[in-house]
Amino acid sequence: MKITSYQHGDPCWIELASHEAASGKHFYSALFDWQLKDMPIPDGVYTMFAIEDDDIGAMYQLPQNMIEDKVPTHWSIYFAVDDLDASLEAVKANGGQVILGPHSVGDAGKMAQCRDPEGASFSLWQAGAHIGSMRMGEPNTLCWAELCCRDVNMAQAFYTQVMGWQVRESQMENFTYYEWLQGDRAVGGMMAMTEEWGDTPPHWMPYIMVDNCDATVAKATEIGGQVCVPPTDIPEVGRFSVINDPQGGTLSVIRLTMT
Repeated sequence: MKITSYQHGDPCWIELASHEAASGKHFYSALFDWQLKDMPIPDGVYTMFAIEDDDIGAMYQLPQNMIEDKVPTHWSIYFAVDDLDASLEAVKANGGQVILGPHSVGDAGKMAQCRDPEGASFSLWQAGAHIGSMRMGEPNTLCWAELCCRDVNMAQAFYTQVMGWQVRESQMENFTYYEWLQGDRAVGGMMAMTEEWGDTPPHWMPYIMVDNCDATVAKATEIGGQVCVPPTDIPEVGRFSVINDPQGGTLSVIRLTMT
């Protein structure tokens, strides 16, 4: 489905920072059949991921100094905002941090990278000529953004103020799941990290919609990825798996029962 605009608080873009951009480009283009469009930037190359020439995400090579500082390969999720400056003030007023920006990206728009009070990173995007992902609601596009954190009350207090979201709780078999709502529309979720997560830091996880979860996971392992959570059914939702790319970048794939 083609997208022409986003509401404030909508997940609107995904971006991979990779230890080995060439390997990452090969992995994701093979896994999701994404086209690659290289754009020169001052520090190297910014590669757009596209479906039929419609941009749906991007990646870039992590600078060597960040690799040496132990910054891992990681995915970032961008959320659309109506007024970036006002949103950054809300981030700071509610216990978060602005760690990069705000920056203008030519005429495409303005961005900033932030951390919530527990340290989970996310980015904000005020669109100019580029809205973000031009497709959603179809295979190989972002379909869900999930916060994994330890203090769900702190996260609720922060994101409801910054993003304007409401929260809906659902009791699952062994835990409570939280949905982020824009009006009546769910745009993402949240779950509490237990002791089983070890020292994994709080983070946002992108979910990519796929036609066949098991086939996608098999393909990922064939081309160098690793399975973190094997294909698992979520009643009335779909079948999902968590995978690592060859550089350790983590994301989830899901076949939705209803789309």
